[in-house]
Amino acid sequence: MKINQLKDGDTFSGPVLVADCKKCVKTNGDNYLNILLQDNSGQIDGKLWSVGLNDEKIFSKGNFVLISGKVLNYNKSLQIKITSSSPLKESEVNVSDFVLPSPVKEEVLTRKLLTYVSSIEDEDLRKLVSTLVNKYLDKFRIWPAAVKNHHEFVSGLIYHSVTMADLGLEICRCYPKLNRDFVLAGCIVHDFGKLFELSSVSNPSFTLEGKLLGHISMGFYEVRNTAKELGMYEFDSLNEEEKTTSNALYHKKEVAVLLEHIVLSHHGKLEFGSPILPLTREALAVSFIDDFDAKMMILDKAYASTLPGESTAKLFNMDDRYFYSPASIPPKNGVSGLTLEEEMEVLKQ
Repeated sequence: MKINQLKDGDTFSGPVLVADCKKCVKTNGDNYLNILLQDNSGQIDGKLWSVGLNDEKIFSKGNFVLISGKVLNYNKSLQIKITSSSPLKESEVNVSDFVLPSPVKEEVLTRKLLTYVSSIEDEDLRKLVSTLVNKYLDKFRIWPAAVKNHHEFVSGLIYHSVTMADLGLEICRCYPKLNRDFVLAGCIVHDFGKLFELSSVSNPSFTLEGKLLGHISMGFYEVRNTAKELGMYEFDSLNEEEKTTSNALYHKKEVAVLLEHIVLSHHGKLEFGSPILPLTREALAVSFIDDFDAKMMILDKAYASTLPGESTAKLFNMDDRYFYSPASIPPKNGVSGLTLEEEMEVLKQ
């Protein structure tokens, strides 16, 4: 039985991937393990109330474990009370059975991404974004967007970026003074640093650079270095007289700086990790779109383990709020109903 099929009162027995594990302390001082269990259908909390000598090692993040337990509805969310466990070797399982998939096929996302890149009208910006995307496309198309919280699945980064670009286009239609090219470009490359911040596709952790530099700074340097390779900073080497007549070179530099600014400011606030606040319309738009898309994914995960008519567990990354799951009103499918080819035609309009 898959995790997303579990119901209150079920008995579960099967292999799982340990997505996360924390040692906690009961009120009586005894230890217990709070474990995030995963297969390719979803995740569920697990509790090991009696911790044996080797249990912390068995339930280390990234391990495969054969467990048995009871599914309970606790505090409005499902969890498994683990009654027995034994470690599994990676060779004993099919790893793809435990890796969360993207909601949209990778090849569809890749086609859409490349269509968005080619639709950028500013030649200098299109060349910059195209160079970045093509340089890392093999990695970009499969990489997750996070260790946990949102889009932490195979192809999560491209899914997050393309979904943001979808929303960015709609916002540009509502607010025509926004520069469509820069909103699109910002949505596509804002998280490029995560290609170097995260260690792997399945069960990612932070690299040394990810821990000490962070994806925002690494994304900025990737855009800056690529822009320099493309000659977009040649304006700086001109003397003052030459600068007054070199509009084309100035444009190249300004394009690069504007995109770099979007990357640096996309977390929206200094306390959220951006070294500078959004100072252009397009940077502000991208920061809002990024935050909104992440929050929608967080809610999708929370609702997946919440019964209709109940509320989610308290979500610390949503200001410690509970969110209600309506009992009589199902979530509406927001998909347009268009085929990919039809969507591509709409983009050309």
